[in-house]
Amino acid sequence: MRATLPWLILSMAAALLADSGAGIRWTAPSNWKSEGERPMRLATYQVPEDGECAVYYFGQGQGGSVEANIDRWKGQFQGSQDAPKVEKRTIHGLKVTTLDVSGAYTGMAGPRAPQGPPKQGYRLLGAIVEGPQGSVFFKFAGPSKTVAQNQAAFEKMLSMLAPQ
Repeated sequence: MRATLPWLILSMAAALLADSGAGIRWTAPSNWKSEGERPMRLATYQVPEDGECAVYYFGQGQGGSVEANIDRWKGQFQGSQDAPKVEKRTIHGLKVTTLDVSGAYTGMAGPRAPQGPPKQGYRLLGAIVEGPQGSVFFKFAGPSKTVAQNQAAFEKMLSMLAPQ
């Protein structure tokens, strides 16, 4: 019992620090500053050195297919020297499709923000999690150097995804 008590306390503390929505939970890296929810976003994190990780949820059956979103994210980059990398895996019973793409990023525009000039030297790590209440979209974008410095932290966050 003594050996399990510290593990139980750590597990409970980790659960309290986790973010959640749409039937899944995750723990963001401690150095990423949470900006909370926004319209269509479960969470937004500011990553040091001009990065941002947005977690989107549009509702069950909404947001388009995994393939359509991967294709759209790829299309937000021009002039990539490396081919985009797409991988499929299962994490704690959740189907996850990831994307790693870089180049000149054109995907900053939104319904209320006009598209500006492409941002050179950008990279995106994306993950689409097929959760119990629908797909949840993790989109981490920023300067290539920033994303590279935080790639292990992003992967660790994904490795801790779990049904809620």
